[in-house]
Amino acid sequence: MSVSYTVALCTHNHADRLARTLVDLARLNPPRQPWEFLIVDNGCRDGTPELLARHAWPSGWQVRVVREERLGLSNARNRAIADARGDYVIFLDDDETADPDWLCAYERLIDVHDPDAFGGRQIVLFEDARPPWLRDELLGFLGELNRYDHIAPLTGPDTPFYGGNFGFRRLVCERVGGFDSMLGRKGADNTGGEEVDFYRRLLDAGFKVWWTPEAVIHHRIQTSKLERSYFFDLHYRMGRMEAIRKRGTGSRIPPRYLFGQLLRAMAAVRAQRRQEGRDATVRKEMNVSYFLGQIRGWAFGPVPGAE
Repeated sequence: MSVSYTVALCTHNHADRLARTLVDLARLNPPRQPWEFLIVDNGCRDGTPELLARHAWPSGWQVRVVREERLGLSNARNRAIADARGDYVIFLDDDETADPDWLCAYERLIDVHDPDAFGGRQIVLFEDARPPWLRDELLGFLGELNRYDHIAPLTGPDTPFYGGNFGFRRLVCERVGGFDSMLGRKGADNTGGEEVDFYRRLLDAGFKVWWTPEAVIHHRIQTSKLERSYFFDLHYRMGRMEAIRKRGTGSRIPPRYLFGQLLRAMAAVRAQRRQEGRDATVRKEMNVSYFLGQIRGWAFGPVPGAE
């Protein structure tokens, strides 16, 4: 039987999160066209293989589990693309709850607009008490995203979909390639950016990318992400990776302007803390971490392609 949609989920040592995701996913309304569920076990060493082996799948589901030993979300996603049977590959994460209409909403978008790629809305769902310093401006760093309240094309390099809720026509990878294995999470390494890089390559190649707020994913936030250090680490790694890619094989001496940006960012933190208190400064402290990451990445980061 031909398959129209491959729903792909990549997981690494998150059996506890995955268990709830699978229970919630059972409430998914099936699309009109045939679909399959593909799980990529990315070198799991916890109870994930046993969980998947004993899980009772809903009647009528086509489910496959493949294992990818090369650690890294990009490697896992590339494995999903290679093994997918669907015309479209649609990704969600192992700590998310899909709205029951999620897949059907994408099917409606495909029927009307024939997109090459697409993304949908993500809503943060707190599993623990939200700390007072976690202001709305920070929710995007936890996956909150709503580009538009209506269906619309995505045409700008600075309006990408997010990695927890997106899909694309599988054949686009023949022109733009897969996900950059230098980017994306690798175990405890929280480096991201692989979906933004992929999105921009889609635009550069002239593919049609669409947005729908009707395809909703709820991103469940664990306690470990409700620490200031999580946000600082996120931005540090982002700065480090951007510096490595920008520097390439050039000089390891960081540009002088980076030190100026770091000093200005530190001064901004001090000024805001005096006026509004420590709970108000997290976003500006993230900027400090970002410039520290840029400086250290430029000076000590590996040469791209050698890592």
